[in-house]
Amino acid sequence: MAVATAAGMVVATAVAVAATEGMNFLAHLWLAERSNTSFAGAILGDIVRGSDLSAYPDDVAAGIRLHRRVDVLTDSHPRIVALRAGYPQGVRRYAGILFDLVCDHALALDWAQYDSEPLPDFCLRSANAVAQAGEWFTLAGARAPDAQNFAQLLLSYAEPQGIDRAIRRTAQRMRRPEALLDASAGWRETLPALRGALPPLLRDLQLAA
Repeated sequence: MAVATAAGMVVATAVAVAATEGMNFLAHLWLAERSNTSFAGAILGDIVRGSDLSAYPDDVAAGIRLHRRVDVLTDSHPRIVALRAGYPQGVRRYAGILFDLVCDHALALDWAQYDSEPLPDFCLRSANAVAQAGEWFTLAGARAPDAQNFAQLLLSYAEPQGIDRAIRRTAQRMRRPEALLDASAGWRETLPALRGALPPLLRDLQLAA
Protein backbone atom coordinates (compact mmCIF):
# COMPACT_ATOMS: atom_id res chain seq x y z
CA MET A 1 0.00 0.00 0.00
CA ALA A 2 1.70 3.06 -1.26
CA VAL A 3 2.81 5.78 1.06
CA ALA A 4 3.41 8.14 -1.85
CA THR A 5 1.47 7.65 -5.05
CA ALA A 6 2.63 10.79 -6.86
CA ALA A 7 6.28 11.40 -7.69
CA GLY A 8 8.02 14.05 -5.66
CA MET A 9 5.41 14.40 -2.95
CA VAL A 10 7.55 13.01 -0.17
CA VAL A 11 10.86 14.56 0.82
CA ALA A 12 13.57 12.02 -0.01
CA THR A 13 15.52 12.29 3.23
CA ALA A 14 12.48 11.20 5.22
CA VAL A 15 13.26 7.56 4.52
CA ALA A 16 16.17 7.66 6.95
CA VAL A 17 13.79 7.10 9.84
CA ALA A 18 10.75 5.88 7.93
CA ALA A 19 10.09 2.93 10.20
CA THR A 20 9.46 5.13 13.23
CA GLU A 21 7.55 7.97 11.63
CA GLY A 22 3.98 6.71 11.33
CA MET A 23 3.68 5.41 7.80
CA ASN A 24 1.36 2.52 7.07
CA PHE A 25 2.93 -0.86 7.75
CA LEU A 26 0.40 -3.24 9.29
CA ALA A 27 -1.10 -4.61 6.08
CA HIS A 28 2.35 -4.98 4.50
CA LEU A 29 3.52 -7.04 7.48
CA TRP A 30 0.36 -9.15 7.42
CA LEU A 31 0.85 -9.87 3.71
CA ALA A 32 4.53 -10.66 4.26
CA GLU A 33 3.56 -13.33 6.77
CA ARG A 34 1.14 -14.92 4.33
CA SER A 35 3.62 -14.94 1.48
CA ASN A 36 6.52 -16.27 3.58
CA THR A 37 8.62 -13.21 2.83
CA SER A 38 10.63 -11.08 5.21
CA PHE A 39 9.05 -8.71 7.73
CA ALA A 40 12.09 -6.48 7.25
CA GLY A 41 11.59 -6.53 3.49
CA ALA A 42 7.99 -5.45 3.99
CA ILE A 43 9.25 -2.28 5.68
CA LEU A 44 12.32 -1.74 3.50
CA GLY A 45 10.04 -1.58 0.47
CA ASP A 46 9.38 2.05 1.42
CA ILE A 47 13.08 2.79 1.92
CA VAL A 48 15.22 0.94 -0.63
CA ARG A 49 15.60 2.70 -3.96
CA GLY A 50 16.34 1.13 -7.32
CA SER A 51 15.80 -2.30 -8.80
CA ASP A 52 19.16 -3.89 -7.95
CA LEU A 53 18.50 -5.90 -4.79
CA SER A 54 21.44 -8.27 -5.17
CA ALA A 55 23.04 -7.03 -1.94
CA TYR A 56 20.08 -8.26 0.12
CA PRO A 57 19.26 -11.83 1.20
CA ASP A 58 16.71 -13.57 -0.97
CA ASP A 59 13.89 -13.34 1.57
CA VAL A 60 14.48 -9.63 2.19
CA ALA A 61 14.67 -8.89 -1.54
CA ALA A 62 11.45 -10.86 -2.05
CA GLY A 63 9.80 -8.81 0.68
CA ILE A 64 10.87 -5.56 -0.95
CA ARG A 65 9.52 -6.70 -4.31
CA LEU A 66 6.26 -7.81 -2.69
CA HIS A 67 5.86 -4.42 -1.01
CA ARG A 68 6.26 -2.66 -4.34
CA ARG A 69 3.85 -5.02 -6.09
CA VAL A 70 1.26 -4.51 -3.35
CA ASP A 71 1.57 -0.74 -3.73
CA VAL A 72 0.90 -0.91 -7.46
CA LEU A 73 -1.97 -3.38 -7.15
CA THR A 74 -3.61 -1.39 -4.36
CA ASP A 75 -3.52 1.85 -6.32
CA SER A 76 -5.13 0.16 -9.33
CA HIS A 77 -7.65 -2.00 -7.45
CA PRO A 78 -11.22 -1.26 -8.62
CA ARG A 79 -12.51 -0.67 -5.09
CA ILE A 80 -9.75 1.85 -4.37
CA VAL A 81 -10.08 3.54 -7.76
CA ALA A 82 -13.81 3.99 -7.18
CA LEU A 83 -13.29 5.49 -3.73
CA ARG A 84 -10.55 7.81 -4.96
CA ALA A 85 -12.86 9.08 -7.71
CA GLY A 86 -15.14 10.52 -5.04
CA TYR A 87 -12.51 13.10 -4.07
CA PRO A 88 -12.16 16.50 -5.77
CA GLN A 89 -9.57 16.59 -8.53
CA GLY A 90 -7.20 18.82 -6.57
CA VAL A 91 -6.78 16.38 -3.68
CA ARG A 92 -7.51 13.08 -5.42
CA ARG A 93 -3.88 12.04 -5.76
CA TYR A 94 -3.44 12.44 -2.00
CA ALA A 95 -6.42 10.20 -1.28
CA GLY A 96 -4.33 7.11 -1.99
CA ILE A 97 -1.97 8.01 0.84
CA LEU A 98 -4.91 8.54 3.16
CA PHE A 99 -6.51 5.24 2.12
CA ASP A 100 -3.33 3.35 3.01
CA LEU A 101 -3.38 4.67 6.55
CA VAL A 102 -7.12 4.18 7.04
CA CYS A 103 -6.90 0.64 5.63
CA ASP A 104 -4.39 -0.16 8.36
CA HIS A 105 -6.90 1.22 10.87
CA ALA A 106 -9.65 -0.96 9.38
CA LEU A 107 -7.36 -4.00 9.49
CA ALA A 108 -6.54 -3.35 13.15
CA LEU A 109 -10.21 -2.86 14.04
CA ASP A 110 -11.26 -6.12 12.38
CA TRP A 111 -8.05 -8.02 13.09
CA ALA A 112 -9.79 -11.11 14.47
CA GLN A 113 -11.47 -11.61 11.08
CA TYR A 114 -8.10 -11.87 9.37
CA ASP A 115 -5.76 -13.51 11.86
CA SER A 116 -6.02 -15.89 14.80
CA GLU A 117 -2.95 -14.39 16.50
CA PRO A 118 -3.87 -11.49 18.81
CA LEU A 119 -2.91 -8.13 17.33
CA PRO A 120 -0.53 -7.18 20.19
CA ASP A 121 1.34 -10.47 19.77
CA PHE A 122 1.65 -10.04 16.01
CA CYS A 123 2.83 -6.45 16.39
CA LEU A 124 5.53 -7.39 18.89
CA ARG A 125 6.70 -10.44 16.95
CA SER A 126 6.94 -8.60 13.64
CA ALA A 127 8.54 -5.55 15.27
CA ASN A 128 11.20 -7.75 16.86
CA ALA A 129 11.98 -9.30 13.49
CA VAL A 130 12.27 -5.89 11.84
CA ALA A 131 14.47 -4.52 14.63
CA GLN A 132 16.85 -7.47 14.27
CA ALA A 133 17.46 -6.63 10.60
CA GLY A 134 19.56 -3.56 11.34
CA GLU A 135 22.26 -4.61 8.87
CA TRP A 136 19.86 -4.31 5.94
CA PHE A 137 18.44 -0.98 7.10
CA THR A 138 22.00 0.37 7.34
CA LEU A 139 22.66 -0.84 3.81
CA ALA A 140 19.61 1.17 2.69
CA GLY A 141 20.87 4.31 4.43
CA ALA A 142 18.36 4.03 7.25
CA ARG A 143 18.24 2.65 10.75
CA ALA A 144 16.06 -0.12 12.07
CA PRO A 145 13.35 0.91 14.52
CA ASP A 146 13.41 0.06 18.19
CA ALA A 147 11.28 -3.06 18.57
CA GLN A 148 9.13 -1.84 21.45
CA ASN A 149 8.50 1.56 19.90
CA PHE A 150 7.65 0.03 16.54
CA ALA A 151 5.26 -2.47 18.12
CA GLN A 152 3.51 0.41 19.88
CA LEU A 153 3.28 2.30 16.60
CA LEU A 154 1.64 -0.68 14.92
CA LEU A 155 -0.80 -1.07 17.81
CA SER A 156 -1.65 2.62 17.62
CA TYR A 157 -3.27 2.02 14.23
CA ALA A 158 -6.22 0.51 16.09
CA GLU A 159 -7.06 3.92 17.60
CA PRO A 160 -8.42 6.92 15.68
CA GLN A 161 -5.88 9.13 17.42
CA GLY A 162 -3.12 6.89 16.10
CA ILE A 163 -4.29 7.48 12.54
CA ASP A 164 -4.50 11.22 13.18
CA ARG A 165 -0.87 11.17 14.30
CA ALA A 166 0.19 9.05 11.33
CA ILE A 167 -1.51 11.49 8.95
CA ARG A 168 0.26 14.46 10.52
CA ARG A 169 3.65 12.74 10.46
CA THR A 170 3.21 11.70 6.85
CA ALA A 171 2.10 15.22 5.90
CA GLN A 172 5.20 16.70 7.52
CA ARG A 173 7.36 14.81 5.03
CA MET A 174 5.54 16.22 2.02
CA ARG A 175 6.25 19.36 0.04
CA ARG A 176 2.59 20.32 0.37
CA PRO A 177 1.56 19.02 3.79
CA GLU A 178 -1.70 20.96 3.71
CA ALA A 179 -2.87 18.93 0.70
CA LEU A 180 -2.86 15.66 2.62
CA LEU A 181 -4.34 17.32 5.68
CA ASP A 182 -7.17 18.73 3.55
CA ALA A 183 -7.82 15.35 1.93
CA SER A 184 -7.81 13.70 5.36
CA ALA A 185 -10.19 16.06 7.10
CA GLY A 186 -13.15 13.67 6.84
CA TRP A 187 -11.32 10.36 7.06
CA ARG A 188 -13.68 9.01 9.70
CA GLU A 189 -16.53 9.30 7.20
CA THR A 190 -14.42 7.35 4.70
CA LEU A 191 -13.76 4.52 7.15
CA PRO A 192 -16.96 2.47 6.57
CA ALA A 193 -16.36 2.33 2.81
CA LEU A 194 -12.72 1.34 3.25
CA ARG A 195 -13.64 -1.18 5.90
CA GLY A 196 -16.01 -2.76 3.40
CA ALA A 197 -13.41 -2.68 0.63
CA LEU A 198 -10.69 -4.29 2.72
CA PRO A 199 -11.76 -7.98 2.51
CA PRO A 200 -11.79 -8.12 -1.32
CA LEU A 201 -8.66 -5.98 -1.48
CA LEU A 202 -6.68 -8.24 0.87
CA ARG A 203 -8.01 -11.34 -0.88
CA ASP A 204 -6.82 -10.07 -4.25
CA LEU A 205 -3.46 -8.97 -2.84
CA GLN A 206 -2.93 -12.40 -1.29
CA LEU A 207 -3.68 -14.06 -4.61
CA ALA A 208 -1.13 -11.84 -6.32
CA ALA A 209 1.54 -12.17 -3.61
